[in-house]
Amino acid sequence: MEERMRQLIEGLNTDLAGEYSAVIQYTYYASTVTGLEYQILKPFFEGEIPDEQGHALYLSEKIKNLGGEPTTKPAEVKHVSNVTEMLKEASKAEKETIQRYEERKKQAEELGLTELVVKLEDMIADETNHMEEMERLLKDPRLS
Repeated sequence: MEERMRQLIEGLNTDLAGEYSAVIQYTYYASTVTGLEYQILKPFFEGEIPDEQGHALYLSEKIKNLGGEPTTKPAEVKHVSNVTEMLKEASKAEKETIQRYEERKKQAEELGLTELVVKLEDMIADETNHMEEMERLLKDPRLS
């Protein structure tokens, strides 16, 4: 396997681990959020899960189609119980994901993988939307 393709597959596996982690993170947050924010943030966090699962499925299939072996291990999820910390951690994870996808997009462009480039752009748009939602919620002065 060409070195550039091997590096792309490694990167996609890092991204896949991040998507698995996001599913766990949002599931954990949805099940542990308490207080006045519960009624708003529980469905909000639950609503993020299907997007992250879809990204994980796509990445897993793409890795296999490119000749790699998809990881089954998620990146570590930081356990937090404070609502503000949940939103900050989620926003941070989304920012990191966007940065990784931008790098992966460049790698895919260099390899002429147009479909992957387009899909990564869609995923960057999804993750940017998620990050912006977190940032808006963090601006609420009522959060502790």
